[in-house]
Amino acid sequence: MKTDIILAGVGGQGILSIATIIGKAALNENLYVKQAEVHGMSQRGGDVQSNLRISDTPVASDIIPLASADIIISLEPMEALRYLPFLKKDGWIVTNSRPVVNIPNYPDIEEVMKEINGLGNVVAFDMEELAQKVASPRASNMVLLGAASPFLKLEPEKLEKALEEVFARKGEKMVEMNLAAFRAGRETATDNSKS
Repeated sequence: MKTDIILAGVGGQGILSIATIIGKAALNENLYVKQAEVHGMSQRGGDVQSNLRISDTPVASDIIPLASADIIISLEPMEALRYLPFLKKDGWIVTNSRPVVNIPNYPDIEEVMKEINGLGNVVAFDMEELAQKVASPRASNMVLLGAASPFLKLEPEKLEKALEEVFARKGEKMVEMNLAAFRAGRETATDNSKS
């Protein structure tokens, strides 16, 4: 078992929380985990990216080579496109369809989504809208994690347990809110990937 994951977004979206939960779930299963993070101008909405490698055998490098990522998990659609050279031919993209327009020449979102949706294995929807409905707009990163969970080779219950462990210090209400977001994202992705 080996899964190479690229997590992408902009500063403040909670990408590193997703990486922490996936990593904790993998470690709880006695899997090997390597992680590398790039924090751009994260306070100013810059690029934030993490390589996460999970395996049942030791992992030598924390950097994912070109054309070998199993999945790109992105909270921002243009950031998903940025890392396409790293995705395997049969890899998955799970992305928020709502852009974070943090540069003056942000490309037309319809063109961005047309390119993403033309790639095949894609789950893309407005994760912030779903988070608002089921929990809180701040939980859109957990909607994203839930949407990515069918493709991670980790049982959803193990991811939920890791989520509970990560958010436990913030109280039961925060745990329940994030679990609701995770479950809604997973349900939506499962429905979308069947169609």
